[in-house]
Amino acid sequence: MSRLTQKMSALQLSFTPLKEPLGFIKVLEWVFSIFSFATCGGYSGKTDLSLSCANESYHLNKTIEATFMYPFRLSNVIFQGISGDFCGSQWKDFHLTGDYSSSAQFYVTIAVFAFLYSMGALVLYLGFRQLYENSPKLPLIDFIITVIFAFMWLVSSSAWAKGLTDIKLATSPQTIAEYHCNKTMYKCSPGTESHMGSLNISVAFGFLNLILWAGNAWFVYKETNLHTAPPEDGTQGPGNIPAPSSM
Repeated sequence: MSRLTQKMSALQLSFTPLKEPLGFIKVLEWVFSIFSFATCGGYSGKTDLSLSCANESYHLNKTIEATFMYPFRLSNVIFQGISGDFCGSQWKDFHLTGDYSSSAQFYVTIAVFAFLYSMGALVLYLGFRQLYENSPKLPLIDFIITVIFAFMWLVSSSAWAKGLTDIKLATSPQTIAEYHCNKTMYKCSPGTESHMGSLNISVAFGFLNLILWAGNAWFVYKETNLHTAPPEDGTQGPGNIPAPSSM
């Protein structure tokens, strides 16, 4: 029988590991990673401004709207709502400012990979528990990857938190009206501001994942040979069998 066949024959489905911290926390990591990339990657919002002509002889009032979404390349987003002449001159489209796709995509990528790895680890825990426990390499690899993910959650969540702060500023109607809407032929007033509750939740889930993966690293570490204490001197072994005592 080949080695691959032997490994496949080791499949013994058991849900007992889910009662242990190692398996239970892995389920939480799997669920939280789904919420992380879903709340960020599925977001869509809008911001709008109310425009009127600086020249009061033009009685025009228009609302322009910009719709933005993941991955938040705001510089590609154009305000819609006016075409042709406005306030006696040709309307020129203007954009939101900034490109925050790098932090958003980095965060979502880490969440997706964490989801995939958690699912794979659960298959290993539940279906190949004996193989995992009897192999000196698998727990060590699991530990190293867990530590890497904890670090990546720290980096990606921090970057995304900073990116979200910048997105809120760049899409604020008040900010746009004060600093970006400076045309002399019309006046701007802030409109509706987009609700970003789901994005705030995505940041919170990012740091919750950091706590989960960092805490789980300890339980994975306990499965490795690194946690096993070395045998003390004088321990019985193949070449150190004590002689029987004389009667």
